[in-house]
Formats: sequence, structure tokens, C-alpha cells
Amino acid sequence: MRFSDVLGVAFAQIRGNPLRSFFTLLGILVSVAFLVAVVAIIQGMNAYVRENIAGAVVGANAFQVRRTPIQIGFFDDEEWARVARRPRITVRDAEAVRAAIPDAAAVSIQSGWPTPTSDVIWRGRSVGGVAVFGISPEYQDVQDYRVARGRALTPVDIEQRMPVAVLGAEVADKLFESVNPVGEEIRLSGERFEVVGVMEPKGRVLGQSFDAFALVPIPRFEMRYGRRLTTTISVKMREAAEVEGAMARAEEAMRIAHGLRPTEENDFSVETADALVSFWKNLTRVLFAVVPAVVAIGIVVGGIVIMNIMLMAVNERTREIGIRKAVGARSRDIERQFLAETVGLSAMGGILGVLSGWGFAFLISVFSPLPARISMWSVLVALALGAGVGVLFGVYPARRAARLDPIAAMRVE
Repeated sequence: MRFSDVLGVAFAQIRGNPLRSFFTLLGILVSVAFLVAVVAIIQGMNAYVRENIAGAVVGANAFQVRRTPIQIGFFDDEEWARVARRPRITVRDAEAVRAAIPDAAAVSIQSGWPTPTSDVIWRGRSVGGVAVFGISPEYQDVQDYRVARGRALTPVDIEQRMPVAVLGAEVADKLFESVNPVGEEIRLSGERFEVVGVMEPKGRVLGQSFDAFALVPIPRFEMRYGRRLTTTISVKMREAAEVEGAMARAEEAMRIAHGLRPTEENDFSVETADALVSFWKNLTRVLFAVVPAVVAIGIVVGGIVIMNIMLMAVNERTREIGIRKAVGARSRDIERQFLAETVGLSAMGGILGVLSGWGFAFLISVFSPLPARISMWSVLVALALGAGVGVLFGVYPARRAARLDPIAAMRVE
């Protein structure tokens, strides 16, 4: 029996029982769709963090000197206790880093972490949940802020501890609407500040606004919130290729400033945007560990369903098998026919699952802030799983059909 005839008979049987065929492949379809959709969302999130969030927080040609590393969420109690004993990053540290990297485009300091939030009040109107940052003027260059109205903070504002503030575009739009905010007086954390500028909008990432902030001179910030919040040094280089060498010089300057011996470990962290990407990937790795288990359960259940239905099909078609053998079909031909049906069903489940997962991921990316990117490896794995299940769970029913005695089979009514 030619292979094309085997496939023809197999697909004729599948078309002849559409409802049973659909429920047979349903378990494979759902499992594969889940795999493709979840992997697409995770891959999309990874790319989004790498291309948008990490760049917005640190920048491709910038790095930070921090008291606590970004990955601290994965530290155990002992590591956390060791990090908690680290000294604060100070203005003197920033001056040491600035002296060590004279070719830097900008070296700034920012306080603090955890970031305090406040209601911004103007003439009885208020906007809540505004992040307040104490900064040096260079911070605005490091973060690539552009002034839309008014001016940015200046060294004079820092030296004289001026009660002035620069607002993010979202805060200004909600609070002042059509009124020009420059020159207006607001209340921020119970203190009066004059609005001297408004930054151009940066937009939202995954529903998180990058424009809901207020920037104030760091000395004024410390007068209101104290000096116990963590200060971060941000360094921006002119080219991304200069970052690695600058990080080494910053590390050396910080070790000298902190009086560390050669055998002592750093009591600070020097990190780029890659650290944030790595932190996010550690989070998604947990999902990647769970997804195979869930998919495996669905695949096994789907395979068992396929095997049981094919065994039922063997019993229903016992007389047909006997007639085929009587007219010359070999056991190998019968086995190939039933195995082809099983593989065809599971492969169809895999294909429909890929299309369903693709469509589901697309809908999520359209109707939610979650991005999605289809990975070719996930599609290939899904298709391989579908075909593999057909082979694995189709062998037993196929061999059982092939071993039927033709005389006994033809007697079955």
C-alpha cells in the first residue's frame, strides 16, 4: 500500500468524523495554544523591558553607581543583611566619580529610594501619587529630559536650595489644564514650590507613566525628606562603547573613596541597563519553569484521549480491518494507516494550537498593555509536540489493529 494511499485513507476517516476528530485533538490544541501564547507574551515583555524600560531608566550609553543592586529581590536573608550594611552614596562619592571620568557627558546624583510620592496641590486642585525626586541639574541630561515650557533646574537652584520644581507633563496637564504652569506656586509635601518648568512627555510603558513626577533641587529634597533615602549616581557617556571603561574607573574611584582594601568586596554596585534586563529575565524564568509542567500535563492528557479514542475506533472498525486483510492488506499497512490517523489528528491539533495561540497573543497585545512576540522556536516545539504525541500514543492502537486475526475480525457484527 502506497504511503499516499495511507494518508488518503487516514484523512478520509478524520473528515468522516469531524466532531469526534475535533474533541480528539482538543487537548493538544489547548496545550499548544497555551505554550505559544505564554511564550509570546514573555518574549514580548523581555524585549519591551530591554528596548523601552531599561533604556528609560538607565540608558544605552549610561550606567549607575548604586548602594543596592537592582537584583536585590533575589537575595537571601544573609545577602540582604550584608547589602543593608553598605554606606550611603554621598555627594563626595559623586565628586570622586566625576573626577575619575572627566570625559563623561554628565554625572548626576538622584535621591531617593524608595521614591516618596506626594499630592501636588494648586488652588484647591490636586494630583495624587506624584513621584518626587531630588536631583542635581545633570540628572536631566542623563535621563534625556527635554523642557517643553519654562526651564530646567540649574546649579544656582542647587547652591541656593531654591524652593522650585520641574513637573512631568502628565502632572502639569492634569493640574493646570489650559493654564501655563510656569511661575505658578504649588504645594508639594506640605511645602510651597514655584514651578519653573515642564518636561516633554515620555509616555507610558505597560501602563506605568514616565511623566508623573516632580523634580526638585536635591538639597531642598533632603531638607524635607532627610538624607536616609538612597542616593544614586548616574553617569552618561557620549558613546555606548565608552561605558565599560568608564565603569571600571568609577569602581576604582568608589573603592578609594570608601577606603576599601584590595581583598575587600565592593560596598556599592555599578550597573548598566543590562542589570535591569537580567533582573526581569530572572522573574520570567520562574514562569518558564512552570509553563513546561502545565503544557506537559495537557499534552499527556490529550495523548491519553487520542489513544482511547483510537482504541475505540479499532473496535468499531474491526470488520473493516478483517476485510482489508482478506483482500491483501498486510499487518504493516494496517498499522501504518492507524498510526497515520493518530499523527494526523495530533499534528492538526498542533497546527490549530499554534494559530490559536498566535491569535490569542495578538489580541492580548492589542487590547492590553502587554506586548507579545511570537518566537519561531516555540512554534517549532509546539508542532513537534503535536506530532510526537501522535507517534507516542498512536503506536499501541495501531499495533492492536494490525494484530487482529482477519477471520475473527470478519465475523464481528
